[in-house]
Amino acid sequence: MDKQLEKFESWIRDMFKNHQKSEVCYHNMDHSMQLVKVVAEIGDYYKLSQEEKNDLHIAAWMHDIGYWEVKGEGHEEKGAKMAQEYLTELGFEQERIDRIKSLILATRMPQKPKNLLEEIICDADLYHLSSEKYFDHTVLLKKEKANLGFGKTSLIDWLRESKLFMQAHHYHTEYAQIYFQPGKEANLASIEMKIKESDASPKFDSKGKKKDKTKNKADRGIETMFRITSKNHLALSALADNKANIMISVNSIIISIIVALFIQIIEEFPYYLVPTLMLIITCLIAMVFAILATRPNVTHGIVTKEDIRNKKGNLLYFGNFHEMSFPDYMGGMHEMMKDGTYLYDSMITDIYNLGIVLSKKYILLRKCYNIFMFGFVLSVVSFLIATYIFDPIAR
Repeated sequence: MDKQLEKFESWIRDMFKNHQKSEVCYHNMDHSMQLVKVVAEIGDYYKLSQEEKNDLHIAAWMHDIGYWEVKGEGHEEKGAKMAQEYLTELGFEQERIDRIKSLILATRMPQKPKNLLEEIICDADLYHLSSEKYFDHTVLLKKEKANLGFGKTSLIDWLRESKLFMQAHHYHTEYAQIYFQPGKEANLASIEMKIKESDASPKFDSKGKKKDKTKNKADRGIETMFRITSKNHLALSALADNKANIMISVNSIIISIIVALFIQIIEEFPYYLVPTLMLIITCLIAMVFAILATRPNVTHGIVTKEDIRNKKGNLLYFGNFHEMSFPDYMGGMHEMMKDGTYLYDSMITDIYNLGIVLSKKYILLRKCYNIFMFGFVLSVVSFLIATYIFDPIAR
């Protein structure tokens, strides 16, 4: 980074700290820093010259400084004027200032870039449309609009506006079309799903009474609880299986090595017979417990139509439905989905049974590790004792 750019970098950061308004919660320093990072990535892709990269770098930092003095509309023009003043004071040449101003003005909506550099900064400015944190960004943008006096909008109406904007928008550079477009399409699909869910959940019930929002929040809390609990149980199960697999691998290797060298060891060092057998037995027992911890256990139960009518069968566990016909299973699932209590009871049963399985896994795994630990230590001690007693060199 040349001295002029270093001077600019230090200056622009200080300017943001001193001039940034708290109500501008989206078009702030974080957004500008994100833009600086993205234009650098795209610039590297196109192998731009260092001067072109530097111009993009400066324009990315300054493209929204107009928000320091205006409330949104026309901030690009204001930012270009401010860039003229500030960059002149910093000693930039007028030709370069004009290029940077053009890049700032290119970010106006609707975007109409005239060259590659303008296309790059336009695509980088709307990178958030493809981001995994898109919803965080769009909520901040919604809040900023309200802060600046453009009126409050409900989240669902804001998402409808966002949907229209994303459908009308297109990325300009090949880089953005390859790397940003898939993320944007995923976010657009997510928006459409949220809108459909909202449309399918009217604010009033069939009797014309307003729906209880507290109940909806409670239902969401219950669903979140089930999801997190199931996820944690599955993660613990995977962890137990990984630990068991480690023990199986380690003990298999030890046994393979000992068996391959057993006859040679006993012929040369007969006093190592007992320690060697101790180690083999330890590894075998530990391996058996590790295998038991990972061994699948599939029940052979079948849920009947009578069980479903009596709300007794748990169709969420595969061991209960793998012998059912598909029509019976589908009918049972539809019955379960109609009755919230039956559904929740099945989920509770599923989590409970998963907990029982986890308990058995970890008990077996604990025994496996204890056997290996104590058996290995005793085997090593017995090797040392045998060596000390029977090997004259060791004495």
